[in-house]
Amino acid sequence: MARFTAVYLLLLVGAAAVAETTGADDGRRLVDQFVDDVATFRGRFQQALIDADGQLVEQTTGILEIQRPGRFRWSYVEPYEQWLVADGVNIWSYDVDLAQVTVKPQAEALANTPALLLSGADGALEQFDYQGSYVETVTTWVRLAPKNTDSGFMRVELGFVEHTLSRMVFFDNLEQTTLVDLSDVEVNKPIDPARFEFLVPDDVDVVGVPAIAGAMEH
Repeated sequence: MARFTAVYLLLLVGAAAVAETTGADDGRRLVDQFVDDVATFRGRFQQALIDADGQLVEQTTGILEIQRPGRFRWSYVEPYEQWLVADGVNIWSYDVDLAQVTVKPQAEALANTPALLLSGADGALEQFDYQGSYVETVTTWVRLAPKNTDSGFMRVELGFVEHTLSRMVFFDNLEQTTLVDLSDVEVNKPIDPARFEFLVPDDVDVVGVPAIAGAMEH
C-alpha cells in the first residue's frame, strides 16, 4: 500500500519537476481525437481510490469496454465482482455479491461526469472547460474541469501515450482522487454488442426505474 501511494503522489505532485507544457492545441487535439475518432475501446484497468490524506482506500481491477455512441461497460473483477453497464438509455450497476441492481437514466447520471467523455455522447466536450496539457516522460496529460460541479467531480486528467488513452485521474469534491491505469488497450476493433446490453438476473433486488428508449424524444 505504501509503495503504491508513493508512486501515485510522485505522479501527481512530483510531475512538475519532469513535465513540460505542451503547445496550446496539443491537448485539445488528443481529446478531440479520443471523442470523435474512437468508435470502440477495450482495455484492462487497475483502479485506486486515494483519500484526502494520500492513503490508499481501495484498489480494484477489471475490464473497460466502450462502443460509441453512448455505450460502455466497466467490469470489476477484483476484489469483488460488479458491472457498470451503459446501454445508451440507462446505467445499470450490478453488484453480484449483494445480488442488487441499481438503474438510472443515462443522460441524467452521466451529466458533467468523466464518464460522459468515455461514452462519446453528443456535446460531451461542451460540458467541460479545457485547462491545458503537459508532458510527463512519454505521457501527455490533458486537464479538463466540468462546467457544472454538481456531479461531485472537480477535475479530470486524461493521460495519452502515442495518441492512445492510457491513464485517467479523477478529482472529486470530497478531496478524494481516483487513479485508473489502462493496459492491453485495443482501439476500433469489434466488440460484441451484447456486452452493452443488460438483462436483470432472476432473484435480484432492483433499485430505481429505468427510462424507456425514445421516451425523452416525445
